[in-house]
Amino acid sequence: MAFSLSITLRASKDDALMNPLALQCGIALILLSSAVWCAERSPNTPSPACHGTLYLTLDTGSMQSAETIATILQRHQIKATFFVANEPTWRGDHALDDSWRDFWRARVREGNHFGNHTWFHATLVKDLSSGDILTRGGDHAPREFDKAGFCQNLQRVNERFKVLTGQSLEPIWRAPGGHLTPNAASWAGDCGFPQHVGWSAAGFLGDELPSEKYPNPRLLNQALTHLKDGDILMMHLGIRSRHDPFVRVFEPLITGLQARGFCFATLPKSTE
Repeated sequence: MAFSLSITLRASKDDALMNPLALQCGIALILLSSAVWCAERSPNTPSPACHGTLYLTLDTGSMQSAETIATILQRHQIKATFFVANEPTWRGDHALDDSWRDFWRARVREGNHFGNHTWFHATLVKDLSSGDILTRGGDHAPREFDKAGFCQNLQRVNERFKVLTGQSLEPIWRAPGGHLTPNAASWAGDCGFPQHVGWSAAGFLGDELPSEKYPNPRLLNQALTHLKDGDILMMHLGIRSRHDPFVRVFEPLITGLQARGFCFATLPKSTE
C-alpha cells in the first residue's frame, strides 16, 4: 500500500513543543546507546534478527549531502531506494548530468534501488476540465501536461538514468511533494510506472522543514519514537533552505533504529 502526504498534513506535524531539557536528555541517551551499538558491532558481525522492516527512500533534492549519505549507508550496509529527478544541484548542474555519472553508478553497484521522481520535478496541482494536469514550480516545466507530455516527464528520467548507469528504474514513481491527481495516477501506469510510492506519516523525516522551528534533535527524537514496522521513510539528498542540515543526525538515526531491531529493505517490496 502506498502512502501520500499532503502539504496540509505536513503543517499539522507542528505538534506541541517538547520540554527542552527532557528532549536534550532523551537525545543524549539515544546517541549514547547508538555509539555503544556501533562499538560492539564490527562490519563483519552478522546483523541481529530483525524485529521490523523499514523502507528508506531518498529524493534527489539539491544533492549537497549525497556523498555523505552514501558513505553512511555503505558503513552500515544499508540499501535504500532513490527517487530520481533531474533537479538543479548545489554545484550548478543537474542531478542527471554527466557530472553525476560516477555517483549513480556507485549506488547501482551497491545494490540500491531507483524509482522515478519525474524529469521536471513540477508539483501536480490538479486535473483540469480539458483533461490536462495543471503544474506548479519545477525546473523549466510546462504549466500543463497532456498525457503525452506527462509520459515524457517520466520516461526521460528512465532513459537518462539508463544512459548513465546501464540500468533501468524500478516500475515505481513518486510525484513531487507526494501530490497525486487521478489523471496522473492513471497515466503513470500506461507510461510504465504503475506503482506510486508516498511515505508513512511517521516516515516524513522533516529534513525540508526550517531548522529554526524543527531542530535536528527534535526530528531525530520524533523518528526514533514513532517509526514502526513497515513504514516508508522519506528524506532528500540535500535541501538548500535548511540552515542546519538533517544529514548531521542521519547516522544517529540509522544506528538508533538498528539498535531498536529494525532492518532496512528496498522498494518495491519483495513478494517472496
